[in-house]
Amino acid sequence: MPIIVVGGGIAGLVTAIAAAPTPVLLLQRSPQSASRLAQGGIAAAVAANDSAQAHAHDTAVAGSFHNDAAIVDLLTRGAASAIHWLETLGVVFDRDADGNLQLAREGGHGQSRIVHAGGDATGARVMDALLAEARRSGHVTRWSSVEVDGLMLRGDHVCGVCLTREDGSREALHGRAVVIATGGIGGLFAQTSNPAEADGSGLALALTVAATMRDLEFVQFHPTALALPGRHSLPLVTEALRGAGARLLDSHGVPLMARVHPMEDLAPRDVVARRVWQAGRQGGAWLDARGIGSDFQRRFPTVFEMCMSHGIDPRQQPIPVTAAAHFHMGGIAVDADGCTSMPGLYAVGEVACNGVHGANRLASNSLLEGIVFGRRLGMRLRSLPDIIPGSGNFRLVRRGPALTTARLTQLRELLMAAMGPVRRRAVLREASQECLALAKEGWQGGVACALIEAALRRTHNLGAHHWEDAEMPGQGASLRQFA
Repeated sequence: MPIIVVGGGIAGLVTAIAAAPTPVLLLQRSPQSASRLAQGGIAAAVAANDSAQAHAHDTAVAGSFHNDAAIVDLLTRGAASAIHWLETLGVVFDRDADGNLQLAREGGHGQSRIVHAGGDATGARVMDALLAEARRSGHVTRWSSVEVDGLMLRGDHVCGVCLTREDGSREALHGRAVVIATGGIGGLFAQTSNPAEADGSGLALALTVAATMRDLEFVQFHPTALALPGRHSLPLVTEALRGAGARLLDSHGVPLMARVHPMEDLAPRDVVARRVWQAGRQGGAWLDARGIGSDFQRRFPTVFEMCMSHGIDPRQQPIPVTAAAHFHMGGIAVDADGCTSMPGLYAVGEVACNGVHGANRLASNSLLEGIVFGRRLGMRLRSLPDIIPGSGNFRLVRRGPALTTARLTQLRELLMAAMGPVRRRAVLREASQECLALAKEGWQGGVACALIEAALRRTHNLGAHHWEDAEMPGQGASLRQFA
């Protein structure tokens, strides 16, 4: 009997590979994933003048010290090993003329520690290597174009899934464990850097069985998505450009981040996203990367080709940018091993919340999270017995129908207005009532209700959760915890 992994991004693939030799059935809706689109790299303290402790400190500062210090320690101490493991799978990371890893700097990092593969194509290169390894292994079976829309329980144990195929046929599958690795919720917002499929489907599954949630209010907005009016999924303009010297400007050409934060353009994402969000309502925001010059195409091929395809030459003109929903720090509550509150149910990657990111994720810690905790979970699952867990009768708990296209569009606009980088209580309360009505029509409405309810409970400003109509001190862990 296999382990069932729901989701085919980096976290799901790593978990499946690390579970060898236990058989794994990996189920995915679409070959597209946010992991493949990742332009940032993987943060790792591999330089001689760097340390896991320094990386942990920057992670905690970005997360407003809402992080779980022990989990952050696991992440940052496991980073160098994660890079080495990927290299054994065939990932070729960018190196300098002396053969050393090229290390870039991104927002919130005290120094250069971002490893890239193929410049700004890191996500695609890592995904290619993981897919190749999954194909080579004899224990991973992958099914695509299937929708997992229910969980099977025996007593209080999750012991399988219910899926629907493209032709409408349904099937119930038993598993010794079920792992949710479906990614984030960006697709539920009107503007996102994620694919539309990143719509909270995994959260909805966990909510149907009343699994415990954590920190759902913390939604990260990337400050530099390419501004394309009318588009839902927006191309990302990597933060590494600012690490290479690009500057954010307002509609008058004035530096946007001057005197806003000591790190200016390389401030943590929540700070920069709020400023870009505000500028977007005052004429717009632009990223001026002209200083990178003729080397732009070689160093940032993905951004270069994307800009040129929309009539923008980033070597000659600033790039119009906007804030877009990018990453969910909250999710299904899990421990360091990916265990949820429901026996037999595990979660990993963006859909899970173990406290590593706190109230705002540090740049380039997302791919790292999927690798470190995916390997940890996969190795734990190796030892599970080949039995159906629980006792008593089996029952299926289904997620329910999806919203119509028109209703989903309405929900996206609603969440963008209510759960954006800057929030207002009156708007959230009104959105809560609208979401209750939408929840009766489709499961996406239920996910949105959970997000809004969590935001209304958080009465003070903290990280990515920011009230426009009240400045109240945040609460977080002591800096000493991350010393």
